[in-house]
Amino acid sequence: MKIAIIGAGSVGFTRKLVRDLLKVAALQDCAIALHDINPVNLDMVAQIISKDITANHLPTRLSTHAVRREAIQDANYVICCVRIGGLPAFATDIEIPLTYGVDQCVGDTICAGGIMYGQRSIPAILDFCRDIREVAAPGAWFLNYANPMAMNTWAAIDHGGVANTIGLCHGVQNGWRQIADVLGAERPEDVEYICTGINHQTWYTDIRFQGRKVSPQELADAFARHPIHSQTEKVRIDVLRRFGAYSTESNGHLSEYLPWYRKRPDEINRWIDLSNWINGETGGYLRVCTERRDWFETDFPRWLAEAGAPLSEYARTDEHCSHIVEALETGRVYRGHFNVKNNGLITNLPTDCIVETTGFVDRFGLNMVAGQKLPLGCAATCTTSVSVQRMAVQAAVTGDVDLLKLAVLHDPLVGAVCNPDEVWQMVDEMLVACAEWLPQYADAVPKARERLSRGRVATRAWSGAARLPVRGVEELRASGSDKVLQAEKIVSASQTD
Repeated sequence: MKIAIIGAGSVGFTRKLVRDLLKVAALQDCAIALHDINPVNLDMVAQIISKDITANHLPTRLSTHAVRREAIQDANYVICCVRIGGLPAFATDIEIPLTYGVDQCVGDTICAGGIMYGQRSIPAILDFCRDIREVAAPGAWFLNYANPMAMNTWAAIDHGGVANTIGLCHGVQNGWRQIADVLGAERPEDVEYICTGINHQTWYTDIRFQGRKVSPQELADAFARHPIHSQTEKVRIDVLRRFGAYSTESNGHLSEYLPWYRKRPDEINRWIDLSNWINGETGGYLRVCTERRDWFETDFPRWLAEAGAPLSEYARTDEHCSHIVEALETGRVYRGHFNVKNNGLITNLPTDCIVETTGFVDRFGLNMVAGQKLPLGCAATCTTSVSVQRMAVQAAVTGDVDLLKLAVLHDPLVGAVCNPDEVWQMVDEMLVACAEWLPQYADAVPKARERLSRGRVATRAWSGAARLPVRGVEELRASGSDKVLQAEKIVSASQTD
């Protein structure tokens, strides 16, 4: 069996995925091929994983590849962890919309930043799919972790020709642990649930605590009583009370997918909390990714020194990847929540969209639960986002600038803040800023640049309603934040295939 990881330069995340895989005895006798266009990060992750393999006396074969097709050659599983354009492109996703009044916390799913992220990602995803079709093992599985999840998965299935594509995210698991906490469960396993929707707008439609059904009112009251979550999850609690279902996504993420909570600068701080970036900080994920990268570059020798710990001491995570591979290879049934084509899985969402919903994996493949129905408020919110995603995917595949601008215009938060002239100019500016990662718009970028030279829409220098400065390594060390970063061991912003 061969597993290829594309974008393996995301050192911490790649190591976690590999350790999860190697924790399963039945998966240890495999080949793991790592690819990244950043040779420094590729070498660093290889050093760490090699030490883990050697110290644990495993039969695993590890290889690194500067050429992607060599990594994918004969692979049974291709795992995608890329961030096209890295931090420089990500910064434009946040900074340019701010000058038009669009205040995002993350900007990687929809909203102006997420849509442009998809324009960069989809051409690469289609290249990966071509390689999978041409050189991977017959029936290879494409396991995509890269955002924007729904758009990338949609493109891979409809335009990439890889039927065995699954989009993977950990938002459902994170929300589940939070629900267990507010209900006072001794273990998360004491809470059972059904969760369904679209990625980053998935909804817990049925929650059972010790076998008893938990009502939306009971859950909302439990959150309101909690000393921490009552302050950090104000958007999610408000949506829960109004929609009758709790969202998987963090307070900051959810606030940028809706038109109501970040539309007026003077109201943003009413709904967010700055104790953690994920609660709604302006550009919070960009800041933290920058700090993690800078800290990692300083602290790599410590990471390497700590590598090689016994796998017997390692607790396998609930990231879906290793559990899916184990189920397909051994037949052990795994229940999870996966991003796939709808085709009737959720009856009140469009058939063609990508949904995130309940499924089971075993030796026979992926088996999804069909016939689920969302509460009407949740379905309305999801359907709006699906329309944006559909236009954005088609624009990314065809290089249609007019359709791209319509996608951004119909985004809920952008539409709540910007008028059409502002949207048209903002998109032109973002196209020009990211031209090197947008091959499908090669002919359109000069025209966008020319329009900008005649631009008449006023912009402003604005850092957002809740912006915090990027901390340097010494400041992180002085504040004790270095210990948090070292414990997380995630460098997600280094994903640069």
